[in-house]
Amino acid sequence: MKKIVLIFVAMLAMVQLNTATAAEAPDAAGEENNMTYDHPFRSDAKSHWTVTTNGFYFGMGLKHNWETINNSFEIGLLNIAAVNYNSLHGQNISLGVGIHHRSYSMKRPNMLLRDDVADAVIVGSYPKVDDNNIKNRSSNLNLWTVQFPLIFSQRIAGKLHISLAGILNWNAYARVDNHYELNKVEHDTKFKGLKQQKIGFDAMGALTWNKLGIYCRYTPGKFFKDGHGPEIKNTWTMGLTIGM
Repeated sequence: MKKIVLIFVAMLAMVQLNTATAAEAPDAAGEENNMTYDHPFRSDAKSHWTVTTNGFYFGMGLKHNWETINNSFEIGLLNIAAVNYNSLHGQNISLGVGIHHRSYSMKRPNMLLRDDVADAVIVGSYPKVDDNNIKNRSSNLNLWTVQFPLIFSQRIAGKLHISLAGILNWNAYARVDNHYELNKVEHDTKFKGLKQQKIGFDAMGALTWNKLGIYCRYTPGKFFKDGHGPEIKNTWTMGLTIGM
């Protein structure tokens, strides 16, 4: 998980470094409508139309009602690139493309297994041995998504903003990662080719001050297509956002 966090942070830093030099101030004639690059941490917009990178976030799933899931974690960048319109009077609206990763952790003693006959992911158990001989157990369901957020932001007072987003998701890749140590021998298994829902929709809200804030995200749809995995739906997550 630390590697995933570092990858997202590095991507955000690279985009900022490569595009910060592209910003253009309005000329003496006052051409405020020229397209410029909006730095994620800039708070004094001077142009109506900008291309922006923003919305790095990470959060934890709220308590789920599922019998098999222990918790979930997510991390992402709402906009690798987005076209943003700023009214210059406290309102912003943007449409862009970003990336999202979510990981679900199974409750012990459950682990995820592949049923080749049914072409499905099923819930099974770790090897039936003395608990003293099996250690470091983990079974995670991972999903990587390309997301297309439509975001509206309203300044409330000073640097305090509230944002609402509708997000179209293309769930591009899913994988199960299992790990356990048995009699001091480590066992790692990974399998992909899962039957996840390819298209989904999320709703997200955030309250930010000076580009730092908290958010809540809701995923109403199912993770798997019917009959191809355990029922995972109605996911709520809360966390921190930077540069939104």
